Amino acid sequence: MNMFGKTTKLLVASALLAGLSTASMAAEKVYKWKLATTWGPTLHPFIDAPTKMAEMVEKMSKGRLQIRVDASNKHKSALGILDMVKGGQYDMGHSASYYWKGKDINTMPFTTMPFGMTAPEQYAWFYYGGGMELMQKAYAPHHVLSFPGGNTGNQMGGWFRKEINSLDDLKGLKMRIPGFAGEIMAKLGLTVTNIASGELYTSLERGTIDALEWVGPGMDINMGFHKIAPYYYTGWHEPGTELQFLVNERAFKKLPADLQEILVVAMKLSSYDMYAQNYDMSATAWSKIATDYPNIKIKTFPKPVMDAMKKANEELLVEMTKDQPLLKEILDSQKAYQKKAREWTKMSDYLYLKDNL
Repeated sequence: MNMFGKTTKLLVASALLAGLSTASMAAEKVYKWKLATTWGPTLHPFIDAPTKMAEMVEKMSKGRLQIRVDASNKHKSALGILDMVKGGQYDMGHSASYYWKGKDINTMPFTTMPFGMTAPEQYAWFYYGGGMELMQKAYAPHHVLSFPGGNTGNQMGGWFRKEINSLDDLKGLKMRIPGFAGEIMAKLGLTVTNIASGELYTSLERGTIDALEWVGPGMDINMGFHKIAPYYYTGWHEPGTELQFLVNERAFKKLPADLQEILVVAMKLSSYDMYAQNYDMSATAWSKIATDYPNIKIKTFPKPVMDAMKKANEELLVEMTKDQPLLKEILDSQKAYQKKAREWTKMSDYLYLKDNL
């Protein structure tokens, strides 16, 4: 073998070794991300969803993807999550899509809509009815990806200082209620505001607001709202409230394919876990209401009030979608899927409960 042949072999061997070394280094590279939440560090189970997700990601990736979760008390911008993820200050966020309706109306329906789908119906729509594709279409202009982040199920209609017997009792009240439900209440004569979770009790106590809706008994009673506003109304406005994971698109694309898949799987699993956890919390709290919290007065809005809410809902939907083709596409998709799924929900859940309660 001549010198040229030996040199060629040495070069090939060196290249192979270098290639193996590079591949090994790529495989072992550690990605360190930051995630910002809308929630405080003790707001369970909302804070648990991103925390458990981060733990799963680190374990499944064998430490190659590490995600630091910052609660709202650290970054001080509970309702600024979209902007922080979009701008790259954070790689991820955990919040609720309807908080961004003032920035982009197309993001609103992905949390929930008044008189809309239940949690199982909505999950089916997301994963098998075109919802995920529409959500990515809505968030594409912001260069972020959005994924389901945990569902609360049907939420309660809120805490009120006084009993609501008519539409006149609503007029003039100051209420914390986000999303499209806030638009409905404003149309009925309320002054509507959105306040971060850490400020809710203080706002109610000081009289900044007269009423508020939060989630359900599992979370609400721990907040102490019943000490100030004892009238607790059943739900209508958020039948399947889905939180969200936001991911900076550029950061996601920089991840190797296996880490992308690990992240997606961990988000999906932690979301379902939050749904189950919140259901357990509410079921447990509800079972103790009569004995432990006898001052709480469970109420349902009178039929004239409910009829007015439904009428306002329909009128606002027509008005809001007039010049918003993507919003109309999203809402039409939800409406069509709800119509299809509701027949099975009635058969599988409603009739079962009707015959067994």
